Amino acid sequence: MSDDCVLLIGHGSREPASNAEFEAIASAYRLARPELRVETAYVELARPLIAEALAALAAEVPQITVVPVFLFAAGHVKNDVPLAIAEARTAQPRCRISAAPALGVHPALVELAFQRASGCLPSDPSARAKTLVLVVGRGSSDPDANGDFCKMSRLIGEGRGLMQVVPTFIGITQPRVEDSLELVARMRPDRLVVLPYLLFAGRLVARLAAQVETFRSRYPWIHTELAPHLGVDERLLSLIDERVRMARSGAQNLACDSCQYRADIAGLPSQVGGLRALLYSVRHTLTHTQATMPIHLHKPLKKHVLVCGNADCVERGSLGLLEALRREVKDRMSLREIKVTRTACMGRCGEGPTVAVYPDGVWYRRVNEHDAPELVTEHLIGDRLVGRLVDDILS
Repeated sequence: MSDDCVLLIGHGSREPASNAEFEAIASAYRLARPELRVETAYVELARPLIAEALAALAAEVPQITVVPVFLFAAGHVKNDVPLAIAEARTAQPRCRISAAPALGVHPALVELAFQRASGCLPSDPSARAKTLVLVVGRGSSDPDANGDFCKMSRLIGEGRGLMQVVPTFIGITQPRVEDSLELVARMRPDRLVVLPYLLFAGRLVARLAAQVETFRSRYPWIHTELAPHLGVDERLLSLIDERVRMARSGAQNLACDSCQYRADIAGLPSQVGGLRALLYSVRHTLTHTQATMPIHLHKPLKKHVLVCGNADCVERGSLGLLEALRREVKDRMSLREIKVTRTACMGRCGEGPTVAVYPDGVWYRRVNEHDAPELVTEHLIGDRLVGRLVDDILS
């Protein structure tokens, strides 16, 4: 067996399937690089732990390259891995141990993530323009890692013709998936693709699948699909190989992996080259100097609630509903932020009382006085639709 060793580091999971996926990446990398000795270790929840693996390997081989197979550099990569390496270097000073950076923000992962989502995306440009992608990350207590995830989400959707790409987190930090799904519903896409930006399957993917199913049942008019997680892929193996070379050469992890002037980012016209960067910089500066925002002289309403006051709706109780809504708003919210107005016929005769909430563009029908507390609690305060009463959502 080769003395040239690469040690791939995974997080570790209580779910055997998650660890099996990580080991599958290691097996695939062994096949791609048969000249290397490829071993695996974990930060927690599975064996061998990184300190155990390094102690054993450092006593056997003269060179180890440690590659954290982590999407972003958070606490484990910044603390646990370096501490284990320092301990191994002290115990076995003759062994040369080099460490690669995390996988990070990289065009290979941009393409992999978009390929996972593309199976759920319509090919028609007009339909794609009404499709929203919700990219779900694990979440971290490290703001640097969370910021990199948000940058990655933007790159995944850049130049793809999508309605919007929204980053969210399944744990630890905000915004959480459940809140983002409610926000997405208010954005009124025709189609929603939920993309788990996670390397491996496990409890988080199972939890996300349950949340997507709940959303699908609550908002059946939005075509919602859950895309596959990242998993094993040739692009991932190539990136691991790049990180190995980077560690051995001592190269710094520069912020150029995803720069459109240094790398050809798919989905964007090629901007590679110093002259293009210079021209863009000049144009960008001129644009900013010409784009002064106008002064807004009053604070806009947060919500404007319209209640139909035509004869048919009045006969069905719209005036009582109007007063009930006003009472609820007065008791629980600021009248300066919410305005409840009686309107003329809203064109839903026979289906009333009709209520419309703007700027959301949500119309409710067959609303009665007893529904007023729920409308105020769920929609006006909680920003959640009252699904059983929805008549239409206007673009």
